[in-house]
Amino acid sequence: MNVLDKLPAQTDMGAVRLRVRDMKAVYDFYTTGVGLQEIPTDNNETWLGLGDKLILILEHDATLRHPSRTEAGLFHVAVLFDNPHDLALSLVSTLARYQERYTGAGDHLVSEAFYFADPEGNGVELYHDRPREQWQWNNGHVAMDTLYIDPVAFIKKHATDEEIGKTITEGPNLTGKVGHVHLQVGDVETAHKFYVKALGFDETSRFGSQALFVSAGGYHHHMAMNTWNSAGASPRQKTLGLGVVNLTVPEGQTIEAVRDRLKFSGIESNNEGSALTFLDPWNNSIRLTAAA
Repeated sequence: MNVLDKLPAQTDMGAVRLRVRDMKAVYDFYTTGVGLQEIPTDNNETWLGLGDKLILILEHDATLRHPSRTEAGLFHVAVLFDNPHDLALSLVSTLARYQERYTGAGDHLVSEAFYFADPEGNGVELYHDRPREQWQWNNGHVAMDTLYIDPVAFIKKHATDEEIGKTITEGPNLTGKVGHVHLQVGDVETAHKFYVKALGFDETSRFGSQALFVSAGGYHHHMAMNTWNSAGASPRQKTLGLGVVNLTVPEGQTIEAVRDRLKFSGIESNNEGSALTFLDPWNNSIRLTAAA
């Protein structure tokens, strides 16, 4: 792919919009558990983040149904912490209050990650990256795996007993952002045509017809798509769960270039000047915003 057909290296993930029914339960999980903080807004929605980084936009809608496990949509939102210390404290806090929502862990070689499901079944990954110089690449693909991690050993390695006790009683004070978003889709080849050939991500890993990982700028993955639960899934109806995936790109001609690539591929988009909105083949809403 020509460099002009790619998303720029500075592309990053923005906040993820979730449509939720039980606002209090979801809000409590992400604040008293994960350690996100409410960010004041005049909008009729709830913003949660870490420091000045907006991570989740919670939109209340009591009229929608929960998606089934086999439908296209969100697999997980991944919160990337700045360091293993902050990840350990978030893990302490979430396990102390929501241990029943813990679903597993994985050493992915490029990162160490711990997984939960929020009170409405949305997948959540809490992770930190290993230094980039430790990542191993071969022909544009990064080496990733899923090896066992003991969460208790991880916590003890990266946090003191005093910090653990204080986090349990007072909650953590953390820094981080959205690291990546992982989707459930109907088939990987269609996902590749959309996210790589049309949108302009690079493919960084692929597990046959089961999963695809894509990024910009040499990251291990900004987005991923899998068919583990959803092979053959049709386009989404409007349900609870994923509302919008936000991407940020540098100012300049990126928005117009992406619009042109999508149009060439027969994909409709709405140009709002500083933002471009469009749907993937499963009606997942993507919003591309030029950074200020």
